[in-house]
Amino acid sequence: MSSRWFFSRLLPFFQDMGKLTVLVAFPTACFIHTIFDYVGEISMSMGPSMLPTLNMAGDILLIERLPGWRDRVRVGDLVVFASPADPAKRAIKRVLGQPGDTLCVDPTKDKLAYVQIPRGHVWLQGDNYTNSTDSRIHGPIPLALLRGRVLACIWPSPRTLSNNMEIIPGHFTDN
Repeated sequence: MSSRWFFSRLLPFFQDMGKLTVLVAFPTACFIHTIFDYVGEISMSMGPSMLPTLNMAGDILLIERLPGWRDRVRVGDLVVFASPADPAKRAIKRVLGQPGDTLCVDPTKDKLAYVQIPRGHVWLQGDNYTNSTDSRIHGPIPLALLRGRVLACIWPSPRTLSNNMEIIPGHFTDN
C-alpha cells in the first residue's frame, strides 16, 4: 500500500473535518467577538499606578461595554483606555474631570496650573499620583480612546468598584 493511496483515502475525511471546524469555530468566534465588543470583557490590571485601589501584581476585572456605557461614565469611575502615546497599550485610570470641568493639573506643584476639559474629552489620573502616567502628561483624553468602564474586581478579592467620590461644590483659587 503506497502512502499516496493512504492519503487519498484520508483527504475526504479531513475535508469534512475542516468544514465541521469552520461550521463550529466561525460562529463561536463571531459570538465571542460580539460579547467582547458590545457587552463586556474580563481583563487583567498590572502596575503601580492604581495603588491602593488595584493590586500591583494584577487584579482580574470585569469591564462594561454595553451600548451607551460612555454616557454613564462619571467622575470617580475607573475606565480602561488606549494610551495616547501607544494605542496598542491599554491602561486603567480614574475619571477626575468631564467636559466643561475646570481642574488643577497637579496640586502638588508650587505653581498651580488649571485646565478646562474640552468637549469630547475626560481628565484621567491614577490613584497613585507619584507613579502614574496620566492626563498630567497626556492632557485631556479623547472619549474615543476609552475602551470600557470597570465594574468589579473578580479575583483575587471579589468586590464591586463603585464610585464613592463626592463632588464638593465651590470655587477654588490659587491665592
